[in-house]
Amino acid sequence: MKETLQVGQLAEVTITVTEEMCPAFDGIIVHRVYSTWSMAHHMELAARKILAPHLEEEEEGIGSHLSIDHLAPAPVGHVVTVRAEAVQVDENGVVCEIKAWDGDRLLGQGKQVQRVLPKKVLNKIVERVSNTKNTPEIPRP
Repeated sequence: MKETLQVGQLAEVTITVTEEMCPAFDGIIVHRVYSTWSMAHHMELAARKILAPHLEEEEEGIGSHLSIDHLAPAPVGHVVTVRAEAVQVDENGVVCEIKAWDGDRLLGQGKQVQRVLPKKVLNKIVERVSNTKNTPEIPRP
């Protein structure tokens, strides 16, 4: 990972809530609001935007943790901004604190961790998983 990745770096994703982002079970929309799983997806995207420009060609990032407190709803049509901030950077990866906003109203907050591995190592892990029923763990520091 390049030394250009520093604590305090920011990235954001802005979306408009659509019907596809609403919680639905068995094809039935339960509420016409921004779902927790959509928020999780957008938090992952914002955190990825922090890491991706700082990866070496032979490296890849992989998510190892995501926690979210979904605090308030955002109805269909509302604009949501998800902001990530790098709060810890070391040779193993990056930890981001992430918040989702509907204007000045906090919708959710959380933490996301991405580990950085050589692509060769990650490919071997995926290959091993594909050939067994036992899932090997991602190496942790």
